[in-house]
Amino acid sequence: MADYENLIVDRVGTDERVGRVTLNRPEKLNALSQELLFELNDALHDMEADHSIRTIILRGAGRAFSAGYDLTPSSGKGADAVVRRHQAVDDKGRRLLMNIRTGMQQITDIHMYLWNMAKITIAQVHGYAIAGGCELAMMADMVVAADDAQLGHPGCRGLGTSRTGVIWPLVIGMRKAKELYYTGENVVATEAEEIGMINYAWPKEELEDRTIAFADRLAIMSADQLAILKVNMNRFYENMGIYSSVRSSTDLDAAGQFTEYSMDWQEKMRTEGLKEALQWRDGPYRDSDWYKR
Repeated sequence: MADYENLIVDRVGTDERVGRVTLNRPEKLNALSQELLFELNDALHDMEADHSIRTIILRGAGRAFSAGYDLTPSSGKGADAVVRRHQAVDDKGRRLLMNIRTGMQQITDIHMYLWNMAKITIAQVHGYAIAGGCELAMMADMVVAADDAQLGHPGCRGLGTSRTGVIWPLVIGMRKAKELYYTGENVVATEAEEIGMINYAWPKEELEDRTIAFADRLAIMSADQLAILKVNMNRFYENMGIYSSVRSSTDLDAAGQFTEYSMDWQEKMRTEGLKEALQWRDGPYRDSDWYKR
């Protein structure tokens, strides 16, 4: 298998019929840089072309599955440079909506490849799967998690939308989906299992072994039959509008970069740094959910 700078790729299970991709930026909580995402796209395409692989596990190294998109400045190398050739600002520093949208759509296409590819995919979540990390996990066919893991999209607190989070109404129902969208709060894995956001919440120390066993059981069936069943199941949700919803959500995420609140956030980021900007965004929400207790 190919070597990657931001991924570890290996095979597990009976006769190594389970492919596994590990997001490998543990020092950044596997923040999704565009370089990492383009490597992921390449790795998934390679696995899809390998008929001996029937199921794929996607997990993260270190303390988290993924803490979201990498908000640090771009290195300007590799895939990152490909996306950023769509100029985000003009020569007067004004942001360019449709160029930002185009870059976002490229990243959404990579997330959606988990949905489209002719292999059964399982997101193995521990620590955090938030913001872009949650978007990525939600496009897997199955999601399993350590029982203390957290999933959600705090970026909905004034910084655009959850691009693939529009699948939530289909899997957890409209009322709960709206609550999570409008508050940006995270859900602990045990609750996520109860509401149908994930398949299983397991003890953290058992997560890896159980995930491999789950993937290996699914892989008893032939690759062709699994692909047929996946297309059959996905077609229902595609008829319900999943494609158009994700596209529209990505467009609105780009538009959301131009709201008054989002511009204030961007200024905080520039002048005070990420830590202070996150405190400014999330501070008012702390201890405000007393009504649930």
